[in-house]
Amino acid sequence: MNGIKIAIFDDNDALRDSISMLVKDTKDYTICGSYSNCNNIINNIIASKPDVVIMDIDMPGIDGIEAVKLIRRQFENIQILMFTVFDNDEKVFGAIKAGANGYILKSAAPQNLFNAISEANIGGAPMTPGIARKVLQHLQNQEAEAAKEDYHLSSREKEVLSLLVNGLSYKMIAGKLKISYDTVRAHMKKIYEKLHVTSMTEAVAKTINKRIL
Repeated sequence: MNGIKIAIFDDNDALRDSISMLVKDTKDYTICGSYSNCNNIINNIIASKPDVVIMDIDMPGIDGIEAVKLIRRQFENIQILMFTVFDNDEKVFGAIKAGANGYILKSAAPQNLFNAISEANIGGAPMTPGIARKVLQHLQNQEAEAAKEDYHLSSREKEVLSLLVNGLSYKMIAGKLKISYDTVRAHMKKIYEKLHVTSMTEAVAKTINKRIL
């Protein structure tokens, strides 16, 4: 077979035929398998030996996301490109977490699909622009949530921690805040407990990395 070997899993017979027809006269791509469901997917993959799998989501029996999981358990090197009408977060992130390499909407132009196949084949992660934006927004939201995590530090504990991050010793912190050395140690014990750390280095690193202050 010439070119990138493609296996299609989609219960829309007309769509599978359409893609096959587009591929037929090219030297860059070859259809090595065309299937209307994923109920026998492992044997299908073994038989067709694809480089890239084009995977729908909503199919009878085993759906596309579960199929991705099954492929990933046995075939690490096969590239999986979701090709679906679904653009909601649950489907998008479900497919990506399952191990999909890319996510293209069926509303995309045929040339965009083939560009995505080529990109996936060389290790890329092609996505319809709107889907890429969702993924980026999701990552940004996760980072923002992590940054806003509340460790329930008191105002005094934040003062002590801030001075510690700025390189002051316990003795220097005591002098700066006009409290005893033992009081600083007591604050630090509480800070360790609340940050779930066991050392000064860990406390400083977590404060910086999590943007606690």
